[in-house]
Amino acid sequence: MNYQIPRVQIVPQADDQVAFQVDGQERLRWHAAPRYPRPFFFPLVGPSGRSVIRMGHPAAPDHGHHRAFWWGHQNIGGVNFWEERGGSQQVRQEDWIHYQDGAEEAGIVVKIGWFDQHKTKLMQQELIAVYRPLDKGESWLELQTTFTSPLEVLPIGKTNFGFLGLRVAASMSTSYGGGKLTSGEGTVGEKDIFGRQAKWLDYSGPIVGQTWDGVTWCDHPSNPNYPTSWHVREDGWMSAAFCLREGYELRKGQSLTLRYGFHVHAGPVEAKTADQQQQAFAAARKWEVVKVDRPWRVALRRLEGK
Repeated sequence: MNYQIPRVQIVPQADDQVAFQVDGQERLRWHAAPRYPRPFFFPLVGPSGRSVIRMGHPAAPDHGHHRAFWWGHQNIGGVNFWEERGGSQQVRQEDWIHYQDGAEEAGIVVKIGWFDQHKTKLMQQELIAVYRPLDKGESWLELQTTFTSPLEVLPIGKTNFGFLGLRVAASMSTSYGGGKLTSGEGTVGEKDIFGRQAKWLDYSGPIVGQTWDGVTWCDHPSNPNYPTSWHVREDGWMSAAFCLREGYELRKGQSLTLRYGFHVHAGPVEAKTADQQQQAFAAARKWEVVKVDRPWRVALRRLEGK
């Protein structure tokens, strides 16, 4: 028998959770229980062995909606899917489409619905998340998401908040730790990065003792409004703010696909390495779900052709 256990595995857990494991050790977890207002990732383990993201704001009790690394938006057809301040609107995983293990990477494909307070679906989201371990405990996470709507026209409002937010560990932040924000344009700090465009953004800082970890968030050239405008805070927050400069209309029969890459690295960011990661990501083809023979009904592959 020539079977070999895949090095990178997707392992379902209790309470609608999914662990991304490398050599049997968890490196990332997806939470999709319906008791939450939206799905989210936590933890995301860095080379140090600690999570580089955290749940909630270090000092603001009213920021419980900061669920580490999560999907949301402040204005989808006039409905707030961000702050969780009352109402019964929800971003809810409806089903999983595919889990795929591999020798070098593993991925999930899930179906997510965005429902207003009347339980009307405003938007459908397909999320593909692919995790690849790198050398020395570093990793690469690629997120590809496609939004569609059953409505004739769904207005997505101008806002700093959405579609995706990430909160780093408190010690990695500038305000509550010794961290540093750096953009792909060579600027440093919230004042010179907030609201400005850049092809990548990095948050790095101490995670344990004198050891630093960091996260470089890469935008993809295929995304509308590339390079994205960034919503950043020295309290440990960063987001590719898709609607920071203007709103967007999602029409029936059309789709909006966004692609983001995340390099979880050791030490402070090195601009040359970040540029190389972003360029490699820019050249990578999209993911697609294709029908295959058993044992899998479908498979996750890179799109063929140019």
